[in-house]
Parts: sequence; C-alpha cells; structure tokens
Amino acid sequence: MQTALQIWRFPVKSVGGEMLDEAMVGPMGIEGDRGWGIVDLSTGLTLTARREPQLLYASARVVDGEAVLMLPNGDETSDDAALSSWLGKDVELRAAGPDDHGTFEISLDENEVSDWVQWNGGDGSFHDSGARRITLVAEASMRSWDRRRFRLNVLTDGDAGAERAWFGQQVAAGECSLDIKKMVDRCVVVTRPQPDGIGRDLDVLKTVNAELEGNLGVGGVVISPGRIAVGDSVDIRS
Repeated sequence: MQTALQIWRFPVKSVGGEMLDEAMVGPMGIEGDRGWGIVDLSTGLTLTARREPQLLYASARVVDGEAVLMLPNGDETSDDAALSSWLGKDVELRAAGPDDHGTFEISLDENEVSDWVQWNGGDGSFHDSGARRITLVAEASMRSWDRRRFRLNVLTDGDAGAERAWFGQQVAAGECSLDIKKMVDRCVVVTRPQPDGIGRDLDVLKTVNAELEGNLGVGGVVISPGRIAVGDSVDIRS
C-alpha cells in the first residue's frame, strides 16, 4: 500500500497549479483540473507550453469556481485583455463545458521548429489526452528532479517505479476508484525552465527516454468519484 503525500490541481492547461490538502475527484478527475484553457483566437488552438513556454511562468488556482492566474509580474487576473497583453496575442481564457475539448498541436521535429500536427483532446476538459484524467507517481520515481516539471496530480510515498505495477489495474485512491489505462509519456516541456530556480535541463528527458521508456507516472480514468486527501491510502483494489 502507498500513501498520498501531495495532491496537485492544475486549473489551466500548461500553467502551474496549486497544492491541496484534499480534493474532490469527479468523472473528469480532480474537480477543476485542466478545467480551463487559454485559446488563441486567431487559430482556435489551445495554447500549451510547447508553443508558449512563458505559460510555465504563471500559476493558477480556483477561486469561487473560477480560474485565477498569477502572472510572472505578480498580478492576479482572469481578464482576457490582461492575458492577451501578457502573451502578445488575442487570447481567451475558456472554461470547458461537458461537450467541449481543446485542439492542440505538437511538433514531430525534436527541435520543435517544423512539422506541427494537430489533434483534439477529450471532451469535458482541456486535458490533451482523453484517457488521462488523473495522474499518479511515486516520489522515488522522480529521483532528484523537481516534481513541478511533470504536472502530476497525486504524489505517493512508493518506491521507485512502484506506480508502474498499477498499469492495467483498478486502484483505490482515498474514496475514489481509478482505472489505470496509460503510462504517461513525456515531451520536451519537462526540460524547460520554470519559476523558483527550476532551470533548463535536457538530461531530464534524455534519462526518461533512456531508462524509463519515455514514461514517468501513470494516468487513469475515474470509475467512481470521491474525496482524496493527503495521508489517504492508494492501492490496487482488492
């Protein structure tokens, strides 16, 4: 059995999030997680840190049911004009409805300068993968890397690689149950700098690719909703 050490919610896609003592897990995952995206009005695409690395320097929290961003200059805002001024383009902070999804893009070129392709995420959120609604990892799996690089929801006290045993299994996490359906593949975003001294580190992705088959953490869909709190058990359902 493992125990939940930290719980994270990331209200806005590609933007830093907030650490919680407890959270409600609904059908889409932790309530409010990736519930909003910043949409480029000229293209209709949901912005991610692949195209807009400066998103990594902002953070977001949920206040009275709405996403509020803290920009790098310390201003807090949900205003589209303020976000547009910050990013230098016309954007809209958009909440996901039950039938909404984000349209994303990724470059097939490792230098991310060409060969961009687009796809749609799952309905009901701004997750870029329909099969990954909540993500989990054991603290030891992250070695000495700063956990904020990886945008994971639940951090446990398991041994290195312990979460991999959950793949293909049903897991009870606090009061909720998850079907672990995905190994979480990693991209170049994990190498990029972020606030509070997280520097550029290309070795992060090189190591994940060479030693962990490109994956860090597991992702699951919600079978039954419920509450999860720090200190709750996380284990395969008996």
